[in-house]
Amino acid sequence: MITLKNVVLRRGSKVILDSASVTLNPGEKIGLVGRNGAGKSSLFAMLNGTLHEDGGEYYIPAQWKMAQVAQDMPETEQSATSYVIEGDVVLLAAQTEVEAAEASGDGDRMAHAYMDLYDSGAHDAQARAQALILGLGFKINELDNPVNSFSGGWRMRLQLARALMCPSDLLLLDEPTNHLDLDALVWLEAWLKRYQGTMLVISHDREFLDAVTDVTVHIESAKLTRYGGNYSKFEDLRAEQMALQQGAFNKQQDKIAHLQKFIARFKAKASKAKQAQSRVKALDRMEKIAPLLAEADFTFEFKEPANLPNPMLSMQNAYFGYPAPEDAPEGTPPTVIVQNVSKSVLAGQRIGILGANGQGKSTLVKTVARALAPISGDMTEGKGLNIGYFAQQELDVLRLGDNPLEHMIRLVKEVSAAGKMGNQPTREQDLRSFLGNFNFGGDMVKQAVGSMSGGEKARLVLCMIVWQRPNLLLLDEPTNHLDLATREALSMALNEFEGTVMLVSHDRALLRAVCDEFWMVSRGGVEPFDGDLDDYQRYLLDEAKRLREEAKKTNSSAAAPVATKNVAASEVAANASNTKSNSDTHKNSSKKEEAQRRQQQSDATKPLRKELEKIDQKMQSLGTEQASLQTLLTSTSVAAEIVQTGKRLKAIENELGTLEERWLALTEQIEVATV
Repeated sequence: MITLKNVVLRRGSKVILDSASVTLNPGEKIGLVGRNGAGKSSLFAMLNGTLHEDGGEYYIPAQWKMAQVAQDMPETEQSATSYVIEGDVVLLAAQTEVEAAEASGDGDRMAHAYMDLYDSGAHDAQARAQALILGLGFKINELDNPVNSFSGGWRMRLQLARALMCPSDLLLLDEPTNHLDLDALVWLEAWLKRYQGTMLVISHDREFLDAVTDVTVHIESAKLTRYGGNYSKFEDLRAEQMALQQGAFNKQQDKIAHLQKFIARFKAKASKAKQAQSRVKALDRMEKIAPLLAEADFTFEFKEPANLPNPMLSMQNAYFGYPAPEDAPEGTPPTVIVQNVSKSVLAGQRIGILGANGQGKSTLVKTVARALAPISGDMTEGKGLNIGYFAQQELDVLRLGDNPLEHMIRLVKEVSAAGKMGNQPTREQDLRSFLGNFNFGGDMVKQAVGSMSGGEKARLVLCMIVWQRPNLLLLDEPTNHLDLATREALSMALNEFEGTVMLVSHDRALLRAVCDEFWMVSRGGVEPFDGDLDDYQRYLLDEAKRLREEAKKTNSSAAAPVATKNVAASEVAANASNTKSNSDTHKNSSKKEEAQRRQQQSDATKPLRKELEKIDQKMQSLGTEQASLQTLLTSTSVAAEIVQTGKRLKAIENELGTLEERWLALTEQIEVATV
């Protein structure tokens, strides 16, 4: 178990923990909660050895293996799969020992090395790594892409996958949901529920904490308080505790008033002087129960919109996507992500936008926000439409070198130049007061944005949006970096907002509280989603399972080609069925042409299919031999036999890898030829 006894922890002059004690038992899933700046990440740093306690006693079992998400941005040309596999430090050590044993020529050492390699899971490491990568939202065709080809957020997902890949007794997760969409978040929850070790997680996502934790540790006033139960249970227990504390404080105040009244009345009387003096001492000795000051909860509200056009926005046969890059050859077509959208956005609607990762949710929001132009089709805005847009990356609208006051002054000038100025406050003192409503007071109004935390930047963006008095709010992952109190404030403000809301978020508590209808962005289109968030979570888990099974078929040694061939065959059968249906409609014109086309395709792909068949047979043969050798490796104790078996298994894995690459290339060529 992990124990902290009267631990003192400092960072510079700030005391993070002051005589803090807590016990964490093996196998517990602990949520670490507290206000931003309370010291949650510092406690993690002490657990992983980056910081050391300044006092007290701290114990963690020496034999425990620890895993955590690296915070640095990976820079490597390794493939995503190889990079994640390297997160398995046990496997890496076993592979290193095999190489050293082979170089030494020591038979006994080689035998033990091969056994350790097998026990470390070398035979299914690639499948395990790819299951993690796909679960976190990557596509099958991205498994072998270089790490450097992904954006920062996606590379951090790979860091998370590496942490999950590492066998561990203790898993530390600091805001693991920040870079995840809802589909990846649902998958991560399911994975963490199956995790067998001890887990500590810092998160501001209420439903995530409720799903994956069974203990809550609260950091407040440099103390640690343990609560049995998840975050919702913690809130209930804490509310009861606060009520009791307030009651005790009120009683104490009554007692203090009574003592002071007695002292004031009798301290001048000689006959009562002794009693009065004892009351003074009692008053001094009395343990002061700290006044229960309500935490400085952050609250704000959206002003009533100046007008509410209806409909706010109308889309007819609209196609959304990205224009061709400037350096692309002339005539390069744009990239279409979402197509043929015909929908209206009405006054007062509260729309949650759902969809698996990469389907086009952000593309849709960016186009409505005018950050992207529609590729084609009509988009008609209602008269007086005033959009407030929270970009997924709030830095998109912030200048790191400017301070909050400069941001507000520039915003005033931009709105004034656009002729959209209403009765918003514009004087510098008014802007300072307005910023103060969002906890930017004193010197903070002159602090460079680049030195602020993610939560402070998000609050500044919210401040700028509220000042504009929008009637249509477009919010793309607005809760990234927001703590639980600020998320609650946002939820309350959105519920009181009189305009229209379009929301993309992985925060299910926010979606449930704010949205009364959902749009599903899927397969290149936008349709109403007939169900609630629980239905959507089930859909996402089914999708994740389908992708994992697809990857497993692609990468398994022998079963993959056969399984994928069966999938391909079913697709061919489906295509044949569709073709038959079409020919029934056009039987007088296309039957003969279709038959001729198929014959030409068959002739063109015949050599490829013959080679594919030979590879199938070879891979099946190798797969059978591999299974037999793996059984032998676990049953024999003869060193020479183990060495030979290990060498042959290694050779088979290399040969299967080469054959699989050729099999995939041939399959792709056949698919292209038969389109």
